[in-house]
Amino acid sequence: MTGRFPIEDVTPSVSCGRYPAKAVVGELVPISAVSYREGHHALGVNVVWQGPGGEAEPFTRLEPGEPGLDQWHGVIKPDRVGRWTFTIEAFDDPYQTWRNAVTKKIAAGQGVEDLANDLAEGADVLDLAAKVVPSEHEEHVREAAASLRDENRSLFTRVAAALDLQELLWQHPVRQLETTTRSYAIWVDRQRALYSSWYEFFPRSEGAEIGPEATPIKHGTFATAAQRIPAVAAMGFDVLYLPPIHPIGRINRKGRNNTLTPRPCDVGSPWAIGAEEGGHDAVHPELGTLEDFRSFIRTANEHGLEIAMDLALQAAPDHPWVRQHPEWFTTRADGTIAYAENPPKKYQDIYPINWDNDYHGLREEVLRIVLHWVEQGVKIFRVDNPHTKALHFWQWCIAKVKAVDPEVLFLAEAFTRPAMMNGLGRVGFTQSYTYFTWRTTAWEMREYVEQLKASIDWMRPNFWPNTPDILHESLQHGGPPMFKIRTVLASMLSPSWGMYAGLELFEHVARPGAEEYIDNEKFELKPRDWAAAERTGRSLAPYISRLNRTRRENPALHWLRNTEFHEIDNGELLCWSKRDPETGNTVIVICSFDSQNVQWGNTTLDMPLLGMDWHERFEVVDQITGATYEWGQHNAVRIDPYVEPAHIFVVRPRN
Repeated sequence: MTGRFPIEDVTPSVSCGRYPAKAVVGELVPISAVSYREGHHALGVNVVWQGPGGEAEPFTRLEPGEPGLDQWHGVIKPDRVGRWTFTIEAFDDPYQTWRNAVTKKIAAGQGVEDLANDLAEGADVLDLAAKVVPSEHEEHVREAAASLRDENRSLFTRVAAALDLQELLWQHPVRQLETTTRSYAIWVDRQRALYSSWYEFFPRSEGAEIGPEATPIKHGTFATAAQRIPAVAAMGFDVLYLPPIHPIGRINRKGRNNTLTPRPCDVGSPWAIGAEEGGHDAVHPELGTLEDFRSFIRTANEHGLEIAMDLALQAAPDHPWVRQHPEWFTTRADGTIAYAENPPKKYQDIYPINWDNDYHGLREEVLRIVLHWVEQGVKIFRVDNPHTKALHFWQWCIAKVKAVDPEVLFLAEAFTRPAMMNGLGRVGFTQSYTYFTWRTTAWEMREYVEQLKASIDWMRPNFWPNTPDILHESLQHGGPPMFKIRTVLASMLSPSWGMYAGLELFEHVARPGAEEYIDNEKFELKPRDWAAAERTGRSLAPYISRLNRTRRENPALHWLRNTEFHEIDNGELLCWSKRDPETGNTVIVICSFDSQNVQWGNTTLDMPLLGMDWHERFEVVDQITGATYEWGQHNAVRIDPYVEPAHIFVVRPRN
């Protein structure tokens, strides 16, 4: 900081400005700082911000916060992808100082003789102001200065025009004794970085056929998987995530339910990447060719879906890397290469990478692979276990990729310690999986979302009720209402959410003693009869479609910063709202965490958070049932999980 006035606690600032903060195009980004000065003269504070090309953006003055706290607040709205920068400036504002003094003296009954010096000083300030205001206002300012100097006028007529310049000179102030902070950075992504709906399926299962005892007869392909795309799009998803599509190793291949004794027909885990057919830059031959994959991408794009590709930096024992670059792996005392372990779990079909033996060679190879898939049309990567790789590698790699294509996004699959999850966000990951799955009570969920909201400048959440690895006991035992509860919580609390195929079919049988599915699709083909589920009505797909449509139609649900919780007198219920500050669109959700019993609750809404006075009444429309209610601050709700476990209300705009 250089200058006269202290400027402290600038936000957004990630790790004291070491890393860029995060935002998306069109997001209202809060800017704040603490600044103060000696004496009673007026202080002005503004943010100077620049676009990705260094172009200056409009002057944005910060407003003072609560009196006595010396906090200043404002918002900026970036409109392009790239690296933006901003500084905070504090300055002496002579016009505001003059205006404050004169209005107080007049209110105290002082006359024109008492204010002679003030009138002269005010005219001098306006002479300076005439040089900084837009040209169309210059003459008006000069006339106000002349009025202050006109001794033939009454006191009121002399000061009236000058006092009326308050708004103009707030936005175009006379600035003296300027103080400037260091520069802070904000990386601005496209909107999908914050707002997205993900769907995961295994292409090899779509169109597959299974014989007796789960014997594979026919392997799915990109062509057969493409036939599923319209149904995914119809549910309202905009990102289709595919597990690894590369050749699968044959050495130590795992069989059904992770067995160490696979049958010759077993297809293996897609995460055991690499075989004689190729490695991370190749396509599994049973799925098709590279051109087939490009065709699959084009079909998805035609239906409004982007493809997210899995980036798993590990190798099967027969990956070409093992032969060509044995130094990229860890050799044990007996001369064998170490396979992956997470005691007591063993992954004999996977070799983890040792980044310390040839870091520069490895990072260049990974960058080559990522850019290869970007060239094929992939702009989103779901990164497997990024927390087992060095943070400085990710910081380097993501920056290199974004230098080539700034629209590429990275989702961190890192169910690990909070510090590491936050660290991955700071070094550049666009989104992150979260602990959402394990927050199973209303107070836990409220506390967790508030933590995430406080971290939004560096870590964006993506809520998933299930994944191929995770089938929480709440879904194992909660019945169909719990499936609705978890999809409502995921899709209405977080701007980004996702689900793994089978959730809409209420798949809930776990492998004994584990938190994952029995007959796991990670190790076998799993074709599903989607048409039969829809015919019999045993599908959650229509409900999911309604949720995604509600998200799409209500811009309030596109953000996380606007999430506000309201009091409700039943610990089994959670009440929250989201309000879009630009459109006024407001959504209120009350969701039960009890999938077995009817729950009653009484709300106490924080009305100003809804943009209303405490006494106001308003109409809400339930997006699930279509019912309309008149609401106010206090409302009684009844939730029967076997009817609907949640109310999703949109506040009807007032005429």
